[in-house]
Amino acid sequence: MKVIVTGGAGFIGSNLVEALLNDDRVEHVRVIDNLSNGYYSNIEEFIDHPKFSFYEDDIRNYDRMVELTEGFDAISHQAALGSVPRSIEDPMISTEVNILGTVNILHTAVKNNIDRVILACSSSTYGDSKALPKVEDVIGNPLSPYAITKYAVELYAEVFKKTYGLNYIGFRYFNVFGPKQNPKNPYAAVIPIFCDAFINGKSPKINGDGHTSRDFTYVDNAVQANVKAIFTAKPEALNQIYNVACGEQTSLNEMVDMLAEISGKKVDVEYGPERKGDVKHSKADISKIENSLEYQSNVKFKEGLATVYEWYQRNM
Repeated sequence: MKVIVTGGAGFIGSNLVEALLNDDRVEHVRVIDNLSNGYYSNIEEFIDHPKFSFYEDDIRNYDRMVELTEGFDAISHQAALGSVPRSIEDPMISTEVNILGTVNILHTAVKNNIDRVILACSSSTYGDSKALPKVEDVIGNPLSPYAITKYAVELYAEVFKKTYGLNYIGFRYFNVFGPKQNPKNPYAAVIPIFCDAFINGKSPKINGDGHTSRDFTYVDNAVQANVKAIFTAKPEALNQIYNVACGEQTSLNEMVDMLAEISGKKVDVEYGPERKGDVKHSKADISKIENSLEYQSNVKFKEGLATVYEWYQRNM
């Protein structure tokens, strides 16, 4: 199997690349990343690997994508501009990268007769739906431009299946965290920011009252889902959208308490206004992916939090 990973210099992408390079079923892994949201340092260790190649290119360049993906069997499309706040500040660039870039990848796959495309979707698609746990076929209205772009990706994938026969699997990621997630990025996620605060003895800032909850998902679980999707031989598992999560719910206040226990430090928390476009509570039903792809949430939240905290201590 020869696999393309778009956004492979990013956080999830680079962890996936490592797993694929260590998989005997994989002949070659090619990363395509323009390094606007990923980091060369995330893939530097792979550069001399005989099964690896890297191209610094942009998914918005259709002709280049057709050229670089020819002869490959599958695409794991991780490239995107994440962050709800970023999409509110600049909806144009989020729309261009997340929608146009994805349509380029989908049509590239059709052009080159690639078997399947794995899509990084988002739990933000559930929008204002208050139902818990989140089940794949029950969504609400999007609350941000980012959420709209990620829902559009799902719609395009379904149309490409019906129109061109392209197979896809879409993963609605629930707050994925882990090693190689940069805490210094201006749109960094909450866990790397909070780990950085505890390590440096600073006060983390919580948007809202701290009761906001998430189904935080350690990156190894997301990697496992992608690998299973790339290799599944079950036709009924294809052309589906799946939640990728742990099926747990943890509040921001609870996370701070866990970090205090893990680090052995006590820090004061600052509370501020809630962010526009944020969902208040999130928890996934993962029965569909468990049944169809034999996925298991092997790393639960507290274990993953301790692991990533230690990683930041070593690497910051």
